[in-house]
Formats: sequence, C-alpha cells, structure tokens
Amino acid sequence: MGILEKISDVEKEIARTQKNKATEYHLGLLKAKLARYRQQLLEGLSSGKGAKGEGFDVMKSGDARVALIGFPSVGKSTLLSILTKTQSETASYEFTTLTCIPGVIEYKGANIQLLDLPGIIEGASQGKGRGRQVIAVARTADLVIIMLDATKSEAQRRLLEIELESVGIRLNKKRPNIYFKPKKGGGLSFTAMCPLTHVNEKMCQMILHEYSILCSTNLKMLVCVKLTVREIC
Repeated sequence: MGILEKISDVEKEIARTQKNKATEYHLGLLKAKLARYRQQLLEGLSSGKGAKGEGFDVMKSGDARVALIGFPSVGKSTLLSILTKTQSETASYEFTTLTCIPGVIEYKGANIQLLDLPGIIEGASQGKGRGRQVIAVARTADLVIIMLDATKSEAQRRLLEIELESVGIRLNKKRPNIYFKPKKGGGLSFTAMCPLTHVNEKMCQMILHEYSILCSTNLKMLVCVKLTVREIC
C-alpha cells in the first residue's frame, strides 16, 4: 500500500470515529500517523524518491529564502519580475508558471532568494496538481508569502492555510516550548510545567512511539506550554 492510500485510510477512520473520552487516545494516535505519513510523502520528494518536476530542485542560496504561495493567476510571477531581475512568464490564463522560478532581491547588502512557485489548488497536499512538489519547496523557505486575489473571498486564504498546515507548515506560529534531553536509562520521564487539557503523558508517549522515538531512546521530556496533538506532531 502506498503513502497516499495509507493517508486516505487514516482520514476515513478519523472521520468515522466518534469523538468522546473513550476514543481520544485512538484519535490522537491516528492524527500522529496522519502527520507522519504526510511528512514521509514530502520527504520522499525532497530526497529524490518521488517524482520531481523539472525546475523544482532549486539550490538554496543567499542569506534567506522566501517562497510565494497562492492559487493560479494571483500575481506571483509579476511580483517576482518587479522585485528581482528575473523575468517570469505571465499571461491571462491559469498555470502559466509550471516550474519553480528563482530570483534574487538585493536589500541593504543582503541577498534574498525569492521563489515563484506554480499555483496550487485545493487538495494540493494530497497530490492534486503539482501541489506536493510546490509544498515540499515551501517547507525549505525561511518565509512564506501567501498571495491572494483581492476580488475573491477571504475563504481562499483559509484554504491555502489548511493545505500548508496539513503538512506541518505552521504559519505565524512559534515552535511549542517542548524540550528533550537524553538520559542514561529509564525510558521517558515526563514533566509538565502547566496544566494540560488536550494531551497527557500517555498521549505523548503514544505519539513519540508512532515516530519511533521511544524504541531505543531514554529521554526527559519537559513541556512548558499547553499543547494539542497537532502541535506535538
């Protein structure tokens, strides 16, 4: 069974599982599996195990990398051409840009790599269009700029955020305050510095085990903020 089929099966099981106290651990484990499968899907592309589109394998250069993300025909190529010396093809029809087009912004002595990525569509994180390749490149960026069509509703922004968040790109959010420290033995020791309402020690152990972290590792885990399953994954 391929990764996409595994993702589909887990999503179906999550959808048909009732949410209550008795199923919270089961749902937490399913969400951890889903996050891991989606991560593997993108890691396969970035390591050459999946099909890469021509032009997507752009070497990272300069002092920072910025990725332009948006639906087709929202002005990404025009912005790249204005801000850099690179001319990216523009036209009045959708999907003009079919590869990743890099440009460089020179600002106060810094060279910032700007990437014009092909437009993505709803369902990109599941493989629709060239979405997986686009998102795989976006994960390597230091900054993601979402470009929107001002004539359309606010819903388009939320759709893009959902696609990015589903593969671990958490926009405008800091990494949660979780610390791991190796120890000599005893498996996992768990310490929470504040009351936890969405997860507990057992849930954290299950999620870490899903990522094979507890198979042969002795760790101290220190949680300093309230967490959800999504934040741990």
